[in-house]
Amino acid sequence: MVVVSGIAVLVTVLSGCGGDESGRDFAIPKDLCGVAVDSDELGPFLPSGKEITVRDKSGGGTTVCEVVVDDELALRATQAWVEEGKTTAYFASSQTLTAPEESAEGDRFRYSGNEAFGKTKGCVDEQHGQELYTAVQAQGSDHKDADAMKRLITAYTSKVEDAAMCEADGSE
Repeated sequence: MVVVSGIAVLVTVLSGCGGDESGRDFAIPKDLCGVAVDSDELGPFLPSGKEITVRDKSGGGTTVCEVVVDDELALRATQAWVEEGKTTAYFASSQTLTAPEESAEGDRFRYSGNEAFGKTKGCVDEQHGQELYTAVQAQGSDHKDADAMKRLITAYTSKVEDAAMCEADGSE
């Protein structure tokens, strides 16, 4: 009986020990509500902590994935359909109070040190006249790195473009 308890404690300690210097006792998610992400790109925006939960808060045609660390919202990833012809800056203005000043690919991506917004290529719902946009917001993190956020939103948007949501609702 003592041996079993000792093994259980050891397994718990080892599984919680990420082996990194970040102070995290959890594994970094490999996907955000079905969209693959690179843990090396996502990790810097997650705070230290003991427990992580990924919650799907989708509804009304918008996919929202929340990453919660120790009961505190750390990061939110969003996929939202917006009227055709709008811009990433327009989409960002509906998602944040602070307009991101950095841009890439002709304003297809807008980003700052802790949040970013993107417009997918080819994800169009012709029936409803909408295009798919993405957002990654790490307002629960002290980490600020505009270049890293640009890499994260670019990679996340690319994966969304490859996802079933884009194909299912887009023009086929």
